[in-house]
Amino acid sequence: IFFRLHIMSDATLPEAKRQKTDAKILKGAEVAKEIREQIKQEVQELKEKHSIVPGLVTILVGANPASQSYIRSKNKTATDLGFESVQETHPEDITEAKLLELVDKYNNDPKIHGILVQLPLPKHINEEKVLLAISPDKDVDGFHPTNVGKLLIGNPKFLPCTPYGIQELLVRSGQPLKGAEVVVVGRSNIVGKPIAAMLMQKSPTGNATVTVCHTGTKDIAAHTRRADIVIAAVGVKEYITGDMIKDGAVIIDVGVNEVGVTAEGKRILKGDVCYAECAAKASAITPVPGGVGPMTITMLMKNTLAAAKAAVPQ
Repeated sequence: IFFRLHIMSDATLPEAKRQKTDAKILKGAEVAKEIREQIKQEVQELKEKHSIVPGLVTILVGANPASQSYIRSKNKTATDLGFESVQETHPEDITEAKLLELVDKYNNDPKIHGILVQLPLPKHINEEKVLLAISPDKDVDGFHPTNVGKLLIGNPKFLPCTPYGIQELLVRSGQPLKGAEVVVVGRSNIVGKPIAAMLMQKSPTGNATVTVCHTGTKDIAAHTRRADIVIAAVGVKEYITGDMIKDGAVIIDVGVNEVGVTAEGKRILKGDVCYAECAAKASAITPVPGGVGPMTITMLMKNTLAAAKAAVPQ
């Protein structure tokens, strides 16, 4: 009778109470704050010693609400860190030629060290052509083929911001990478491919054994179940479930999927990972929001600072 009563009482508990977990929550917001403090100090030193102020221009075409929100956040962060922040906002019907002229203008402006063109662009503009037009020395997003190639051979100039943030989050939270089995779910040029290349490099922040899964993978779960670290960047809400990971795995959730809005108009977000199920088994996990997201903008600032430092006369 006691056993039966015990089971019934446990079943009546809220789900969050039943799913006990000791998983460490990898709060990107906290790590990002630490890095920003370091950047702020270095910016001040750069000003005092060399009279150089890191300059970042962000170019927005159209009025996409999500893009506007990201740009506002980037500009605020840049200003808070002591950067010179320039905002270029243009109507959706700007011609490709005019946009390329604008990029060329800032390529040749010595006070601007980083150029960011907010994607996506309108359909009449060739995104690849615009990204190629940005000088590799000012490509603080890390998307130019020259910088992608330098990353692949292990001699990066600028690392793509989201993968850079993931790597920093893993390193700073003490997750062992050397020899770790890492499974990346998703092969995008923005996250999947670069993070795989970064973590496989022979370096103190790499040396992992990396597998990349994608839509052509026959049995994704067979790969994720053996992974020490799972990086989910697939763009599908709660794609990675608890039965797809092993006990003690580290889970990095890159997904940002809007599933609704609150009564106050605030977006409700879900990641690519079923958080409750995976947190019950993982040793560490990133939340959504507040995990990888805050790291992305911070690493953009770190890249811009690096570009400004490269402008110091030798």
